[in-house]
Formats: sequence, C-alpha cells, structure tokens
Amino acid sequence: MTPDTAAPKAERDFDVVLVLSGGNALGAFEAGVYETLHTHGLQPDWVVGASIGAINGALIVGSAPDRRIETLRAFWRPNPLGATGMATPWLPSAIETARRTTAVAWTAAAGRPGAFGPLLSSLTPWTDAKPSLFETDQLGVTLARLIDFDLLNAGPCRFTATAVDLETGADVAFDSRHRAIGPDHILASAALPVVFPPVEIDGRWMVDGGLSANLPLDPVLADAPARPTLCIAVDLLPLCGPLPATLGEAANRMQDLIFAAQSRRTIARWQAAYDQHGESRLALLRVAYTEQDDEVAGKALDFSGSTIEQRWAAGRAAGLRIVARIQAGAVAIGAPGLNVVDLEG
Repeated sequence: MTPDTAAPKAERDFDVVLVLSGGNALGAFEAGVYETLHTHGLQPDWVVGASIGAINGALIVGSAPDRRIETLRAFWRPNPLGATGMATPWLPSAIETARRTTAVAWTAAAGRPGAFGPLLSSLTPWTDAKPSLFETDQLGVTLARLIDFDLLNAGPCRFTATAVDLETGADVAFDSRHRAIGPDHILASAALPVVFPPVEIDGRWMVDGGLSANLPLDPVLADAPARPTLCIAVDLLPLCGPLPATLGEAANRMQDLIFAAQSRRTIARWQAAYDQHGESRLALLRVAYTEQDDEVAGKALDFSGSTIEQRWAAGRAAGLRIVARIQAGAVAIGAPGLNVVDLEG
C-alpha cells in the first residue's frame, strides 16, 4: 500500500502511531521528525512517549494541529540565560567540541530555566522520598502553560506516557484512554533517578520510563491493532556507531548501547511473537538519530541554541527519509503480521 501522504488524516485507510524515546536535550531531533510528518499529512492517531518523548508527545497531542509546531518551538527555544553559542563549521572540530562541552557544563551547573533548577536545587528541602540533584517544579509549570490538557485527554489523538514504579520496578503506562493525564504524569515519565526527583502518583513513586524501555513500543505492540497501522518509532540513541577514540566518546557509546540495545531486543521479541500468532497488519518503521559525530559526553545536557537547531534539522531530514520510504511503497502498510523497517541500517 502506498498512501498519499498529503491526504488529510480522516481520509487515510490506516492509523499512525508515533513512539518517541527518551534522551533529554536530544529530543529536539524528535521535534524535527514530527515537523516533517506533520507537513506531509502523517499526523498521529496515538502518541506514546518515554521521558523527553513523553514531553514532546504531550506538547503535540495537547495542542491544536495548527499550533503543534509553534508549541514545540516554544518549548525548545534557546535558553536566554544559557551559553547558546554559534556553530563554527569553518573552524577546527575542537572548537565545536569545546562549545558543546561548555554548554553541557553550563546546564549541569545552572539547570535549564523552565525545565529544571540549578545543581543541588532540590536540596532545600531534601526529603527521603525525593533525593535528586535538580528540582523540576518549574517543568510542571511550563507543561501546564503550553499544553491544553482538556484537549490531550478528550481530543481525537490518544496519548500514553510510560514510567517505572521506583519501589517495585513495575512498568506503568499513563494512558489518556483510561485516565485523566496531568503535568505530574509527564513529570513522572521524565524523572531520571538521582538527576531528577521521583513523582508520586496515586501513592506510588514513579521514575523515568526509559529505564525499562527507552523506546516504549510495548504499549503499541502488546495489543494487536484492529486496523492497518503504521508505527513510526523515533530512537534518540543509535545502536550502531564508530569505535570510540577518547574517554568522552567511550562514555557516549556506552550510553547509546545501554538504551539502543533495549530497542533491538524489544523489536526482536515482538517480531517473534507476531510471526507465531500475529494476525494484525502493523508496519513498524524505526528511525534513529545517527548524525552524532559532533556530540560530546553529556550530550543530553547540551541545550545550546545552535545544537538544538542542528538536531531539529537532522530530525526534519530523517522525517523526509520516512516519507520517501512510504511514498516509494517500501513500508508494507496493511500487510499481515509485523513488518519492520529500520532506517538506521
């Protein structure tokens, strides 16, 4: 099936699910991917996210379609107080590395206004239930300002954020189809232990869903969809990468492998299950943020303006690769079983 990607969502004969992974500041890539999908008529019927993916997903679902890009831009605009810097492609790569490293150090010390406070900002008060390096109360305020939660909960697009129970280790999914979602549910999905404080939901302390599945495919694949479905999964951490030559590159590669290997195992597990029992028609297209040659150790804390723009542009380009594959008929939408296309290679 080769869909007309310029057709309105209501005229499609298949559903679109967008799955967004965690990765903190790398999430600007997801915003770029969404911008391209949006302009080509591939607006989602369901968005599932973990960590920054849950934040981006809530910004998308909780905004009117004609305001979604504007809302994402409002969240990702450069920090006016931070070290934004200018990209310097005409100078040696060491200059760009120094700029990005400085941006990481700035965020680590000063936080990111509108998201999390300065280093050790959560120490006053520090309770046994919420030990962390940064406070995230201001992120809750930002989400409440940017997101229309009435639309998120009652609108036509379903929303799911994943989290982990800090005490039991159980996976938790906050789904707008089954409960009212508020800022705390999104904060919980992005509450990476030690860095950010856990969030109490219904008497349970919740932390970052990416600890269990950074690319949260289980909510989608566990229940075989009734209609032909295209699941576009955006993975911020690539599985493949060059051999590291420095300690910083080794740290980056370790982080990538820890989380991207989750995605590989999850897809393989569900592929085997669908091959045995799946009667559904589900196409899974995974795209990864692979253009990371200029990234540095601590890249998830680089919120500098030029880096955010570069990641957003990389996401737009990845979105065009998705659209090109679909228009070429290279994604088996509507074919029986689970049909996987991996654009990372």
